[in-house]
Amino acid sequence: MYQNHPTVPGIDTLPTMYDLPSEDPEEMGLPDEFHDFQPKLLRETCQPAEVDFFIGADLNLYYDVRQTSWYKRPDWFLVLGAPASQSQADLRLSYVMWQEGVAPFLMVELLSPGTEAEDLGQTLRVVGKPPTKWQVYEQILRVPYYAIYDRYSNQFRMFCLQGARYVELAVSGQGFWFEELALGLGIWAGAYFGVDGQWLRWYDRSGSWIGTDREQLIQAQQRADTATQRADEASQLANRERERADLLAAKLKELGIDVD
Repeated sequence: MYQNHPTVPGIDTLPTMYDLPSEDPEEMGLPDEFHDFQPKLLRETCQPAEVDFFIGADLNLYYDVRQTSWYKRPDWFLVLGAPASQSQADLRLSYVMWQEGVAPFLMVELLSPGTEAEDLGQTLRVVGKPPTKWQVYEQILRVPYYAIYDRYSNQFRMFCLQGARYVELAVSGQGFWFEELALGLGIWAGAYFGVDGQWLRWYDRSGSWIGTDREQLIQAQQRADTATQRADEASQLANRERERADLLAAKLKELGIDVD
């Protein structure tokens, strides 16, 4: 059973989770609960037409063969043409560009107070330090698409690489459609793992939100239950028709009519 901690003598007010953020001051942007749930929902509902694809979330991405210790850690990213891991032994410890040879197709960053400026390209590179996240995505990896979601304002922004720079694209209607994936990405209002909110989620060409593993299991069970119910109803109808036929045959026999 959950119990509140007793009041500490001499301390009137203890700090809350807002006073004690999850971020490590030496490495901003470490996951909070939202950064745990949202990437899972993106992974579950991302089903691109491309056969070979890899999805990474909060995974170190090493991008410079001349500076092998430099990395960025995207909240979520999708690589087309890179195979997914097929066994536990093959699970990636990181995504290393000079080994993989394929740059991500889409980066998704979830804004948080500690990383917002860098995610939006509002910070400059410090001399002698690694390039900013925006610079790596735009100028080094040249990632075609870059999505940013601010859960505090429920704002979803899309950027596309045009020439040497990212250009913001209009997000209208349900979201943004990726013809290369035959998928769209937009904001869905609902409960994921019992948590109500606004979430980034993938949808199909018909505009239907792609189901999570749990939702698909529930839908499959509902279809099975419906099929069973229909079979039961058909069996009951057949039994009633048989009883009516037997009753009619009995009455005809009483009248001396040979039904055979």
